[in-house]
Amino acid sequence: MRLGVDVGKARIGVARTDPSGMIATPVETVPRAASGSADVDAILGHVSELDAVEVVVGLPLSLSGGDTASTGDARDFAAAIAARCPVPVRLVDERLSTVSAQTALRASGRKGKRQRSVIDQVAAVIIVQHALELERSSGLPPGQLVSAPVVDDGAGDRPDTDERR
Repeated sequence: MRLGVDVGKARIGVARTDPSGMIATPVETVPRAASGSADVDAILGHVSELDAVEVVVGLPLSLSGGDTASTGDARDFAAAIAARCPVPVRLVDERLSTVSAQTALRASGRKGKRQRSVIDQVAAVIIVQHALELERSSGLPPGQLVSAPVVDDGAGDRPDTDERR
């Protein structure tokens, strides 16, 4: 089972795959913590509760593939998860996931304020589903692995290369 995460300024959408990694479903929308780590704690709680093997965090890029105003925020949030997470954390391109989520919700009859509560969850579903499709088509893990910060264990400076798989 994999966990998908859509990081926003106010809310974080969370989705999960089924155990076989075939389909994704919404889990919840987590409020973004203004300070502290309640949002990261909530994601880690889902990792533990759902026995996730990987966390896929959406990386918001511009249509041309460059960074956006939200790219650094998503990278920082993914690093905060990776620093405490027992499973690999990966960043996966999420271009247009929110637009796709809005379109899907509108098509299902949800409009305006009623869709805000689930749009982030639907975006997380799209992100993790995209990651699964990338992996199936390439045979490789999707996106880029987020390394936890290196802990000085007195053995010198060496990067953490353990993917914990």
